[in-house]
Amino acid sequence: MNEILTWLKGLNPWVIGCGKALGIVLLALLIHFVSKRFLLKCLRRLVEKTKNKWDDVLTEKHVLNWLAQLPGGMVVYSLLPIAFPAGGNIVNLAQRLTIIYMMLMSVMVVQSILNAVIDIYRNFELSKKRPIRSYVQVVKLFLYVVSGIFVISILLNKSPWGLLVGIGGLAAVFMFVFKDTILGFSASIQLDAQDMIRRDDWIVHAKSGADGDVIDVSINVVRVRNWDKTITTIPTHELISGSFTNYRGMFEMGGRRIKRNIVVRISSVKFCTPEMIDSFEEIDILRGYLAEKRRELEEYNRSHGEDPEKTNPRQLTNVGIFRAYVAEYLKRHPKIHQPGQMTFLVRQLEPTGEGLPIQIYVFVKDTRWAYYEGIQADIFDHILAIAPKFEVEIYQKPSGSDLKESPVGTVLGGAAL
Repeated sequence: MNEILTWLKGLNPWVIGCGKALGIVLLALLIHFVSKRFLLKCLRRLVEKTKNKWDDVLTEKHVLNWLAQLPGGMVVYSLLPIAFPAGGNIVNLAQRLTIIYMMLMSVMVVQSILNAVIDIYRNFELSKKRPIRSYVQVVKLFLYVVSGIFVISILLNKSPWGLLVGIGGLAAVFMFVFKDTILGFSASIQLDAQDMIRRDDWIVHAKSGADGDVIDVSINVVRVRNWDKTITTIPTHELISGSFTNYRGMFEMGGRRIKRNIVVRISSVKFCTPEMIDSFEEIDILRGYLAEKRRELEEYNRSHGEDPEKTNPRQLTNVGIFRAYVAEYLKRHPKIHQPGQMTFLVRQLEPTGEGLPIQIYVFVKDTRWAYYEGIQADIFDHILAIAPKFEVEIYQKPSGSDLKESPVGTVLGGAAL
């Protein structure tokens, strides 16, 4: 009996210490419960009443939630020596684990704040020119590495600087493991420094098939929302090592290019008769051009002794007048940039097996896609409709019905019957 009492007396300080430790844990849980149930609710209501948006973002990113995890850990770390005054390895280990817990919660707080900074910054117009997501990701990576080193040093009860010296020998391994991250970081710096890409830019990356607006630029990837609403992910370093097209310059210049050919059947190209020229002079926008060309040709033929009845003098052609009409029509169009503002060409290209291409190369003032397509369609509707006025035939590849209606088709059809 005496031995049992002696054993209980020896055990008593540990029993008391465990009871105190249990009380400390319960107190920490109570503080945690009060912080989340009451303090956080009060802070959220206060945030909802303010007009600032940044505090709403901090709440959405759970910054306050992670902060609420810290008071409990502080209580445990501070009161553990009271439970076990003698200290020892158990208290030391418990305090180290508590420090690790508080460090991880602090890392989560900093990470949430950095996420909030990205969202707040995206509300500014400058974010489209200078995205910071890639830099924030580098800060996060550095934070994870440093915190990991400190966690290991606390568990091993060694100086973190000694671990850093040892990790230096593993630099080659880290270079291999984080190869893509390092390449992406270098590429993101170059993209930002040279202002090659911004959020909301329209880019085309042929290798990945991306064709749409940039919605995110990070260290490792650039995300593009294509026009069919799918999302293409491009490794950031591929934009530096390869090539891509950025249409930002088109929007900044305020002009969207029309480059389209109208192919004229060569058999319809001919000299204009006086009757044809008279009919063309009824078109208002051609009167000045025709008067000037008539005067120019008369002077040229007279100076070179050309006799229209005996020789073949210079004459006007229906295609030439048609081309002049298209140029004058576009010069009077309110939605087209005029010569001197941007490139303005209505030119004749080299004849092909299909005919004589007349190319329209101009810029529309409205760069919005739908409006641009509407303006372009109206222009070519008019040009195609006015072409017969000049006795110009537009080439169209023959179809089965065309061959059937032709003399050859009729003969073949009769033979088949």
